[in-house]
Formats: sequence, C-alpha cells, structure tokens
Amino acid sequence: MKRIVPLLLFGLSVLSCSGCHGLAERPPAVEVVIDGDGQFPDFLVGTWKADSGGWEIVFEPEGTISSAVVSLGRVRMKPGKVTTVPMKLGGKGVFEAGPWAVQYSPERRELVVEIAIASFRVELGGSVVKGRTLNIFAGSVSTDGRSWWANRFSFPEYVADTKKYRDHRLTADPNDNPPEELLFQKVTESQ
Repeated sequence: MKRIVPLLLFGLSVLSCSGCHGLAERPPAVEVVIDGDGQFPDFLVGTWKADSGGWEIVFEPEGTISSAVVSLGRVRMKPGKVTTVPMKLGGKGVFEAGPWAVQYSPERRELVVEIAIASFRVELGGSVVKGRTLNIFAGSVSTDGRSWWANRFSFPEYVADTKKYRDHRLTADPNDNPPEELLFQKVTESQ
C-alpha cells in the first residue's frame, strides 16, 4: 500500500499535466494570413516607421510582429506581453497587448495590421487614464517595397479618474472618428 500511494499520485499528476498541453494550443499572439501561396515577402521583413504618431512595426520573416511602438504613450510593446514603463510626472504606465494580426495580399500588394491593446493604465500626476483600444492599419505597399500608405482606424475605449471626476468615460464614436492617413517607410539598417 505504501508503494501504491506514491504511484497513484505520480499517475494523477501526469494525467493532470497531460491536460496542460492546452497552454501550448493557445492562439498565437500574432495571427498571420497570407493570400495565395502563404509566404510572407522578404521585402516586408524589418522595421517600418510612420511619418506621424510615433508608430513603428517590426515584422519577422514568417510575418509575425516582434514589437511595435504604439502612439499611446509611444511605448514599445511585444505581442502577448505586458509592458510597464515609468511616467515622466511620476507613477507608471502598464500596457497589456491584446491579439495582433497581419494579413497580406501579394496580388493587390495590400497589407492589413491589427494591433490591440487589451488594457492599459497610465498614471499622470494625480490622475489615471485607463482603457483599451484597437488599431487597424490598411493600405498598399509600393512596388519598390519601401513605402506603405495606410489608413489607421482607431477604436478607443478610455476612462479617466481625476480629482474632479471618477470613472469618467472619454467617448469616441467610430462614425465620428475618420481614419488617419499614415505613410510607413522601411528603415534601413544604417539608420
């Protein structure tokens, strides 16, 4: 009997951990969809910077995004991770990446990128701004593969806590929020 109890405990732990493989089956932090052959083109691999807003996106050879600088706080985020940064006026900013996605059509040279911030909380002096946002970039890549003209569609949900207001929703109607036109350019290694 003394030998059976440890064997049973070991067997139960192996069985319960065999159910743990579901963690490996978690959806990827960046979903990549390529029309046609399914190969992400080499000319898109690398760092792309926008002409305004501070946006920067780094594409890997398989089409995933390894990091992005988001306009909200100009913070470099990594997919599937939480980023914490100190704020200039004291306090900290905490940003949690949501699901990100990349879709490319070689035939149309159209690139679509979704960058979601599942949640954020920024301390600004005695105030706090928190919420979440989804940013969708859609547009054409130039024939030389060095420029990407993208429309940025933003879907923010922000809440502010100040000395005067508690849980004050900062509303943004998507119908009143026209897309922002951005020009992303590929950064050369020497920059």
